[in-house]
Amino acid sequence: MQTSSDRHEYPSHWEADVVLRDGGTARIRPITVDDAERLVSFYEQVSDESKYYRFFAPYPRLSAKDVHRFTHHDFVDRVGLAATVGGEFIATVRYDRINADGRPASAPADEAEVAFLVQDAHQGRGVASALLEHIAAVARERDIRRFAAEVLPANTKMIKVFTDAGYQQKRHFEDGVVRLEFDLEPTDRSLAVQRAREQRAEARSVQRLLAPGSVAVIGAGRTSGGVGRSVLDNLRAAGFTGRLYAVNKALQEKELDGVPAHRSVRDIAEPVDLAVVAVPAPYVPEVVAECGEHGVQGLVVVSAGYAESGTAGRERQRALVRQARTYGMRIIGPNAFGVINTSPEVLLNASLAPEMPRPGRIGLFAQSGAIGIALLSRLHRRGGGVTGVTGVSTFVSSGNRADVSGNDVLQYWYDDPDTDVALMYLESIGNPRKFTRLARRTAAAKPLVVVQGARHAAAPQGHAVRATRLPHATVSALLRQAGVIRVDTITELVDAGLLLARQPLPAGPRVAILGNSESLGLLTFDVCLAEGLRPLPPLDLTTAASAEDFHRALTKALADDRCDAVVVTAIPAVGETSAQDAALAKALRSASASAPAKPVLVVHVELGGLAEALSAAASTAPQAAASTAPQAASTAPGAGQTPRPAERPATAVSGPSEASPRLIPAYPAAERAVRALGEAVKYAQWRREVADPGKVPDYEDIDEKGAAEQIDELLSRGSGLTLAPEDACVLLGRYGIDVHRALPAPTPDEAAAAARALGYPVALKTTAPHLRHRADLGGVRLDLTDEAQLRRAYTELTDLFGTPEVLRPVVQGMAPRGVDTVVRAVIDPAAGAVLSFGLAGAASELLGDTAHRLVPVTDRDASSLVRSIRTAPLLFGWRGSAPVDTVALEELMLRVSRLVDDHPEVVAVSLEPVVVAPRGLSVLGATVRLARAPVRDDLGPRTLPVV
Repeated sequence: MQTSSDRHEYPSHWEADVVLRDGGTARIRPITVDDAERLVSFYEQVSDESKYYRFFAPYPRLSAKDVHRFTHHDFVDRVGLAATVGGEFIATVRYDRINADGRPASAPADEAEVAFLVQDAHQGRGVASALLEHIAAVARERDIRRFAAEVLPANTKMIKVFTDAGYQQKRHFEDGVVRLEFDLEPTDRSLAVQRAREQRAEARSVQRLLAPGSVAVIGAGRTSGGVGRSVLDNLRAAGFTGRLYAVNKALQEKELDGVPAHRSVRDIAEPVDLAVVAVPAPYVPEVVAECGEHGVQGLVVVSAGYAESGTAGRERQRALVRQARTYGMRIIGPNAFGVINTSPEVLLNASLAPEMPRPGRIGLFAQSGAIGIALLSRLHRRGGGVTGVTGVSTFVSSGNRADVSGNDVLQYWYDDPDTDVALMYLESIGNPRKFTRLARRTAAAKPLVVVQGARHAAAPQGHAVRATRLPHATVSALLRQAGVIRVDTITELVDAGLLLARQPLPAGPRVAILGNSESLGLLTFDVCLAEGLRPLPPLDLTTAASAEDFHRALTKALADDRCDAVVVTAIPAVGETSAQDAALAKALRSASASAPAKPVLVVHVELGGLAEALSAAASTAPQAAASTAPQAASTAPGAGQTPRPAERPATAVSGPSEASPRLIPAYPAAERAVRALGEAVKYAQWRREVADPGKVPDYEDIDEKGAAEQIDELLSRGSGLTLAPEDACVLLGRYGIDVHRALPAPTPDEAAAAARALGYPVALKTTAPHLRHRADLGGVRLDLTDEAQLRRAYTELTDLFGTPEVLRPVVQGMAPRGVDTVVRAVIDPAAGAVLSFGLAGAASELLGDTAHRLVPVTDRDASSLVRSIRTAPLLFGWRGSAPVDTVALEELMLRVSRLVDDHPEVVAVSLEPVVVAPRGLSVLGATVRLARAPVRDDLGPRTLPVV
């Protein structure tokens, strides 16, 4: 508990854990009066040169007055932040609010002077950049809009911190000092800089866990069978290239099967990069402390007994993460299955998997250890219904993912040269907004295939998950918008991964089908149609087809400009031999090489020999030289222990270059092959579209300032406010959204007066919650052309449904006939701002035919949103009806998107119904809800999730 300083309570929400440039972590927090001794100790460890750069003169020690000034803050006009590791300061930053003359000031002065000091041992780790992000966020919260800094010209490192931050700035030189001034309003460049730094730091933190130079297994026992000993044996069997240590307090031996053994990690003379913790949960804190004091960089905690076990375990898990971060360490786990890196330079199997998977180009992430085992097994073996196996580059099983999550691993895979395809099994997404952003960037560079478990149930107990109001279907739609290939089962995950790992992306949906079975070809044709592909008529080669016939037919199909991909169907001939299998596989590989830009898939029926032959020459698994084949066969991956580096065959792992051999994936059923191809086609289309994502239009008639002032005034009445219809209409009007005027009609006479004011014809409708937007229940009367009809309709409604006090009737002018639609926007606490569109009534409410896009929506997004619902043909002249004005509809959605993006206080907008006519549209009903601006943490300074 920190002690408050002068004026305000201690702002605990400013505390944050951050990942630094080298992958280590630090804690950023406000400096308080309790930090006097820490500040003095920190200053004593700073070099004289750094002190000179900070104070522009020799300043060997801090006076008592200095210490008081630097530890007493009001958290408004004077703020100091410290970056700490192990509870000790490694850097500080402070700002002091100043007026136009540079003197101390209070609000409304909106400028502050900022200064940093970083301990020399920690310079170059990106500490100052992280502190600048956080002190700028604090300043904006306190209505400071501009920073000024005075820096000596020789202090080039600090000048670079400011200039590289991406803010708009001014610089001038006077009296031997460089004065920098910069606005704190985030810019596109400052946000890009921040996210690039985030990516490098988080990727580096994962790299330190996956490519350590030394590993200590803490909890390794003398005898085989225990968790710790199993991990140690797996590391040895994989041929880990770094230093390996066994640690156990009960050990008296100096070695365990040739591995140096110690009773504590502190007894190891050399540095330890990674510690695998396999001790009972009550002993983990002591182990973490020893690792932190020894300088261990990261932990893989396989120990169970944490959040998955209940409330007490959840608190134990929080304490574990806080303790590890105190020492700058990141954690995979707890309750983790482990990590694997098949790179020949690393050969790390720090997991419970007894065999090292084949090396390859697929990155694999699984929150569940059981699912991780299943995925590794499917990718490892050639059988199991999927052949043409490729291998794994890296594997992470995060367990409870208390710290390192799928987001961190995505950051690593994004620019990992050894990973071409990313496969993820997710039971929960802790930060969907960030995951969507990272997924979009990753998918633009390499395929990302995701299975979501626990779709219809709560997330596993061990997972910290943000509350979301969005249904699973909406989350899936948003992931697809971000380029994620969403599949439903781990079988589909592997099927898609195998295709994407070694086949090019198809240029379109046109598919050629050929094979030696007419029935299998027709089945494949039907499945293609069901998946939205455009198959050509199947070519039947008959059961008498030879390998040469397949070669000739495939070569011709690939040369045909009318096809973008080829599916080869094959059934075994009676008495077919393995030699014939090999001949057919060779023919298919040879033919596919003639058109390297088109993917080829094989559907086989109980044809194990062909499956093995297809993958044998093109697999990314190492291939033994002919002279050593007998010896290699006994030690190859999957046939016992993986050979150590000296025994490993010399053939290099295949990369993604043009020279890489073509691996042809084979599937036991047409629907599995075609489903994988269909996902590849949709992903390829997304890749083409994302190259031109469109733009957010800048409408000149939008009154952003006026809307902000109105929102502030309305929120002064209280938060969580649903606007009155008049206020909602005014606010929407500031963004060019005109709502059809509706006047209250509490009596028949007032209804008649309203109709005269609006002009006939009019509509009479109820606004009671149970009847609102329910024309099917009879609560609406349309096309009332005179007062007599209006009074008669008024009487009918009150006789049928109740008194005017219950019905809340209104009179509204008639709008041109068209298609009734609904446009909504909502701020979800997990996913952020989401825009939704559908047809009004049963289509969206009963059938769930609604499409979604993340805000801000571009013109391309709006166009695709209109066309992505199943009932979209009703908007484009279905069965001879007149097409409606979809251009006006798209503009409306863009304006709603701008409103919620410009003003985060607008937490919900519902326009229903929106009647889209052949020319123009009419918004007949609108609801707007305001609340205090939510914390948009993915747009703020870099932080690790709060535990």
